[in-house]
Parts: sequence; structure tokens; C-alpha cells
Amino acid sequence: MPYMYILQCADRSFYVGSTWDLERRLSEHGSGEGAAYTARRRPVRLVYCEEFTRVEDAFVWEKQVQNWSRAKRIALIEGRLNDLKSNMK
Repeated sequence: MPYMYILQCADRSFYVGSTWDLERRLSEHGSGEGAAYTARRRPVRLVYCEEFTRVEDAFVWEKQVQNWSRAKRIALIEGRLNDLKSNMK
């Protein structure tokens, strides 16, 4: 199944991605083979993931969350969906 996920990096920044194989992708990020961004900011830890039926939906959600502010990403991670509703597209 496709996933959209958020990692928290060692510098406390967030990385947002999507993948078909979450376990493999997390291993890649952890070993420094994932993305250049996370390779320079290890260790990383998974703080949010959401499963989708279609990869297109995971990718669209990834791109939307990538454009969010840090505060809005934290609200999603913490499950404070009411804080997001007024700003959802």
C-alpha cells in the first residue's frame, strides 16, 4: 500500500515523503541512502504516516503537506485535526 509519511530529523526539522514500501524507505533514510536532505540530518524518526489506496492520493497529500508551515505539520502529527480544518484544501 502507498503511504505518506513525516520524519523528524536530528535538527528537529521535518521531511515529508511518500512511498510504496514504508519499511524499506525508512531503512534507506536511516542508512543515509534515502534523500540528500535526511542523509545530512540523521538520525531520523517516523512521527506520522498515513496509508492510501492509490499512490496518486499519497503523492498529492505529500505535496500539500510539504507546503504547510511547521505549526500546521505539528498539528497533523499530534492529531489536532480541528486546527487544520479551516486551512484544508
